Amino acid sequence: MVVPETPGSGRPRKRFGQHFLNDGGVIDRIVGSLCVDPGEILCEIGPGRGALSDRLAAGENELHLIEIDRDLVPMLRERYASQKNIHIHEQDALTLALGNIHPDGHVVLVGNLPYNISTALMIRLLAQRERIDRMVFMVQKEVAQRLTAPPGGKDYGRLTVMMSRVFETNLIFDVGPDAFTPPPKVWSSVVAFKPRPTPMGPTVDEDAFEALVRQAFSQRRKTLRNTLKGICNESVILEAGLDPQTRPEKVSVEDFARLASLNEKGH
Repeated sequence: MVVPETPGSGRPRKRFGQHFLNDGGVIDRIVGSLCVDPGEILCEIGPGRGALSDRLAAGENELHLIEIDRDLVPMLRERYASQKNIHIHEQDALTLALGNIHPDGHVVLVGNLPYNISTALMIRLLAQRERIDRMVFMVQKEVAQRLTAPPGGKDYGRLTVMMSRVFETNLIFDVGPDAFTPPPKVWSSVVAFKPRPTPMGPTVDEDAFEALVRQAFSQRRKTLRNTLKGICNESVILEAGLDPQTRPEKVSVEDFARLASLNEKGH
């Protein structure tokens, strides 16, 4: 018998990709890896039932909770009603503007990200990196492998290049399915991100860089000559010091930036 969801029930909802973290040891390790200092502004993506939020709320830092599930929001508001340092936002994290959270400084982001939005959210946060001090996210292990992959393998791709160019990315630890309710069918990983002082490679137009990298990996088994046909001439590939016969997965982050920069000048 399937028990229907009821408002305020806090039941995991498939359409939001919800798997609620319930392992106290994992929560301790996530909070410990944040190394929160007094006065820092915290923002948790997808607090769910508040297991991680409770630990974050134990301090005196200003804490913003971003929750899309309208059934969970009243529960969270009631839970933290007496704590004036906690602010709950009923919204899609993909619409999050960090300038609205803290207009004058940096934000520390943390969260057990729903699998179905993790990649899109990180791409969105790239454009707001100047407002980010650091991030610690739980993601599907497959996504973590892509985020931290070196050039040359099947895990190295668009997400690797886009994130690695501007963030130092480190895998902290893996988490098994039993740490969640309901248990997902895959393992998860906790990954830390710290903005680089300056992005890797030469300065590029962000939109042009993203378009070139997206195009390069749209047909990753093809060579640069073929996959970039129409947006980047072979002469530019050669000028960047790359073999047009090279596949995108073999090209370093710095080389992608150099290629994008030269391509801009060529246009």
